[in-house]
Amino acid sequence: MLQKLIVKNYAIIDHLVLDPSNGLNTVTGETGAGKSIILGALSLILGERADTSVLINKEEKSVIEGYFDVSDNKAFKAALKEEELDDEPQCIIRREISTSGKSRAFVNDTPVNLNTLNKLTSLLVDLHQQFDHLALRDDQFQMDVLDAVAKNGTLRSSYTQLFHQYKQVSRQLAESKEQQATWQKESDYKQYLFDELAQLDFKEDEIEQADTQLKQMSHAERILSVLQSSRMALEEGEQPMVNELKRINQQVQSITDVMPDASPLLERLNSVYAELKDIAGELDSLEGKVNLDAGLMQTLQERLDIGYKLLKKHAVTSTNDLLAVQAELEEGLKASLNLNDTIERLEQEKAAVYKELLKAAEALSEARQKVAPQIAKKVTELLGLVGMPNAQFKINLTKDKEPTALGMDDVQFLLDANKSGQFQPIQKAASGGEMSRIMLCIKSLTAKAMHMPTLIFDEVDTGISGEAARQVGILLRDLSQYHQVICITHQPQVAAKGDSHFYVYKDAAADKRITTKIKVLQPDERVLAIARMIGGEKPSDAALENARELVAY
Repeated sequence: MLQKLIVKNYAIIDHLVLDPSNGLNTVTGETGAGKSIILGALSLILGERADTSVLINKEEKSVIEGYFDVSDNKAFKAALKEEELDDEPQCIIRREISTSGKSRAFVNDTPVNLNTLNKLTSLLVDLHQQFDHLALRDDQFQMDVLDAVAKNGTLRSSYTQLFHQYKQVSRQLAESKEQQATWQKESDYKQYLFDELAQLDFKEDEIEQADTQLKQMSHAERILSVLQSSRMALEEGEQPMVNELKRINQQVQSITDVMPDASPLLERLNSVYAELKDIAGELDSLEGKVNLDAGLMQTLQERLDIGYKLLKKHAVTSTNDLLAVQAELEEGLKASLNLNDTIERLEQEKAAVYKELLKAAEALSEARQKVAPQIAKKVTELLGLVGMPNAQFKINLTKDKEPTALGMDDVQFLLDANKSGQFQPIQKAASGGEMSRIMLCIKSLTAKAMHMPTLIFDEVDTGISGEAARQVGILLRDLSQYHQVICITHQPQVAAKGDSHFYVYKDAAADKRITTKIKVLQPDERVLAIARMIGGEKPSDAALENARELVAY
């Protein structure tokens, strides 16, 4: 609900504040007073593009602010959350046009682009101007009207839930099939790669160990010579080190009884002797490990060659990396097999959900087909009351081949404006003023059932008077019992139905500039304003009495 509109430095508006009431707000004023300018300013905070030509004072920016009570507007709160904007009970929409022509928009002081602004404010204000009734061309709005009157809330909710489930399963199935197709293109090659690695059956670090072993075998003779000469120097030479050390050990032991200080040396000699004996034993052991088998060397070389080839092929550097590649290929092949099971399960699930979806769509269709003639009849009756006595309204429902977000029905609102028997889409058959009245009639039927934002009607009563204008006023008043309505009107019958009556007029500023002003009329002022709409600038007593009757009725 719009709580306040503030306009500064816009066209011929220097500073203007509009505080509409919760119900029906009627706005009147002489032609050219600035009513359409106020709507132009409002359009800016609804996302319309700006123009620097609207600046009165070229040295100051133009600012338009709208204050909205959004405490009960769930759709708007959800949209704020989606855009990651602050959620407050009161939302302030602001639009600024700088002197350079740059335009900026803000939602609760956070900058937003025009697309976001338009998306958000469409949930706050529904502006009906002549030739600007896009809602009547919108399948969603037309379907919402049908379902609101038919009280299809539960059916629509069940269908929507099934539709989302169906789309989700369909998406998962498509992704799985796409993945399967990709795997099938590569499966033969991946199976070949896996088989190649599995048949070779490499062990951890095998290539590295084979490389080391082959290097040793390639230098076996030199290694064996070094080991043998070293062992002989210790145990089998002309003067083996071990034997010499043993002799020295015995000699030092012979003097320890007369020279106790030699005892530590004896211990060290014993330790060295034991260490050399151990080294000689290990040298002998290493000699036994030296392998001169030419056949084994050839086997290792072949194993090493294929190992290096595979390392290069898979762009890895170690045996363990190859084993990781093998494991990954194996998991992928298993996943490919599991994918077949997943696809079969998803196909069964999709078929089951589709069956339920068709049932829900059929239930919706039946309810819509039942209520469509009733709505058409009622709208036709209302059109007759609001100055379109020859108009006939019709709702055409046809079956879609596949489910959509709204069901399996295609809806179209049609109009025969002159009982010609030729029904056409409303936007082709109706004039701008007629479109406004058609929308008013339709929304009056759905007022209780549909949540709607602030409704603004610009001259909905164009081209009518008398009883037709009175009926428009009655419809607007009835609509305002459920939604905030602002109506710009030239008809006294409509103006008199308002809970609040605003008067737009021109006034001379201190610098003699002409500016647009607006004020809320008090009861006596209101009667006088309506009397002037009936009888001119100087209304007669009869006009005044007529105005009082209109206001009182």
